[in-house]
Amino acid sequence: MKKKLIFILLFFIVGNVSFANTPGNFGLGLILGEPTGLSLKVWQSDYIAYDAALAWSFGKKGNVHIHIDYLLHNYRIIRTANSYTPIYYGIGGRIQTQDETALGVRIPLGINFRSRRIPIDIFLEIVPTLNIIPKTEFDLEGGIGARYYF
Repeated sequence: MKKKLIFILLFFIVGNVSFANTPGNFGLGLILGEPTGLSLKVWQSDYIAYDAALAWSFGKKGNVHIHIDYLLHNYRIIRTANSYTPIYYGIGGRIQTQDETALGVRIPLGINFRSRRIPIDIFLEIVPTLNIIPKTEFDLEGGIGARYYF
């Protein structure tokens, strides 16, 4: 079961990376917080993106954390001349491996600063999470990060 869940999640991550056909749509960087690790983002349009991470979670015993989120971006709340600064929200899933594999639903909420001049973004997010497997429990994650866009 554990191997199947990881395979399915990696399939979606790799499948969505293939949509990054033009320079500037695929970002790779780091996220610091809960979890801490590699972060990637693939833009599908000006308002829709997929975000994923392969990271280490420091909560409880510590474990590998993999997530993927579907994000919607709202540019109307914060308007700036030299950057894109959308508020974003979405839904996603995560897998954590520890003694048992844990599966949960994520609801990311954040702000994304992306310069119009350089291909880098900085983001800050908070993510309420509902673990479903092996037991139902609420969790709260969050982090700050940066990505370089190719």
